[in-house]
Amino acid sequence: MELRVTESSENELSIEIAGEDHTFMNVLKGALLEHDDVSAATYDVNPEQSGGQTEPILTIKTEDGVDPLEALEGAAVDVREKASDFRDAFEAAA
Repeated sequence: MELRVTESSENELSIEIAGEDHTFMNVLKGALLEHDDVSAATYDVNPEQSGGQTEPILTIKTEDGVDPLEALEGAAVDVREKASDFRDAFEAAA
């Protein structure tokens, strides 16, 4: 997975996530929105209206004093833990 920050400020981060599609982006966006310190999380994958953009761009807005990169890191940890829990439950059921 290749990441590239396209915009960054104190309370907002836009990051391009190469090679991903709606499946992963929706999971990551959902994990971000579960955090109280994240005020908004969305992504765009519309190349026609984005000047040829082909990779999804995730945008995160956080409450004052919360680093959006730290919020992203927390959400990524949550996704990893949920995937691990799912794998364990699947293996136990098989």
